Amino acid sequence: MTGLIKIDKQSFEMAYELYWEKVFAVCYNNIKEVEPAKGMVQEIFKSLWERRAELEIEKIEHYLIRSAKFKTFEYIRNKVNRQKHNEFQVMDCSVSSNCTEEQVLFNNLKEKVNLLVDTLPCQCKRVYKMSREQGMSNKEIASLLVISERAVEYHITKAMSRLKVGLANY
Repeated sequence: MTGLIKIDKQSFEMAYELYWEKVFAVCYNNIKEVEPAKGMVQEIFKSLWERRAELEIEKIEHYLIRSAKFKTFEYIRNKVNRQKHNEFQVMDCSVSSNCTEEQVLFNNLKEKVNLLVDTLPCQCKRVYKMSREQGMSNKEIASLLVISERAVEYHITKAMSRLKVGLANY
């Protein structure tokens, strides 16, 4: 499939049939984990379908492979950040005399944050999670959700102010 194309149902189905295995292979070869790789393939094709009205793609195979590389880079970056955070927590606990108490307080705070995040409006919650939990930049979020960077900033500000109010006792 080459030439400047607009994505419709038929071209989407054809792209999926032709390239899903190749997209999966790129994801899997980079992260060596089956389930996350499958999820990435699903996200890539879902994004392609959701953004079909605005996309004009010359070579869909290149677009999909590039998307797969970006997804795996993002996954690896987030995984490294989570590992560093966990290592820091373990190191911090090892020098702390009140590690158990701190861990309980941390878990309570984390639970409270999660409950507050769940009460956010849908788009606000989605933007907050992409920013704070997945480590995505405002530009990446805006591109993925097809909204302006200003809208991303608005949703993050709204989420943070709601969290600040909800966590005032902490």
